[in-house]
Amino acid sequence: MSGGQSSLTLPYPVQYVSTWRMKNGAEVLIRPIRPQDEPAMARFHERISDRSTYLRYFHAEKLSTRVAHERLVKRCVIDYEREMAFVVELAGAKACIPQIIGVGRLVCSPGGRDAEIAILVADAFQNLGLGAELMRRLIQFGRDRELERLTAVVLPENTAMRALAAKQGFTLVQSSDLSEIHLTLLL
Repeated sequence: MSGGQSSLTLPYPVQYVSTWRMKNGAEVLIRPIRPQDEPAMARFHERISDRSTYLRYFHAEKLSTRVAHERLVKRCVIDYEREMAFVVELAGAKACIPQIIGVGRLVCSPGGRDAEIAILVADAFQNLGLGAELMRRLIQFGRDRELERLTAVVLPENTAMRALAAKQGFTLVQSSDLSEIHLTLLL
């Protein structure tokens, strides 16, 4: 993998844009994040409960911190060679700002052979298959980039993410830190 380039100089990876149908029958668009998604990402964070925030970030994080411009710019303007963020957008929405209801992120390690993944779905859209579909797409992206291993770090009480990872073939890696669980998938 090459480094040092920004997403502004790389072409948008259109090959990862496609629609998908949730368990409730609603159609969504799953696509790589774009710099102009910052306002939609701010609205997305407004739909996340304190519990979901804690499970994702391992601590309570204020909404004002999560939607701060400096933070969101770093999350929306990415180097597609070193990371990927797939957003789930309600299809057919007529709003000026798309309604993002889920995000799956993969960030490569400095060596570029391993990556860590994380997924967050808005509370109202959980248990509709979005987490599994985002994980499936992150795994495929990792394979496309010829990564060797994906990891996920989760809290012990995040049983939904643990079960989802197990279904996708992730295995538990022993850690001396009992406050978090490390899951690994060899690609």
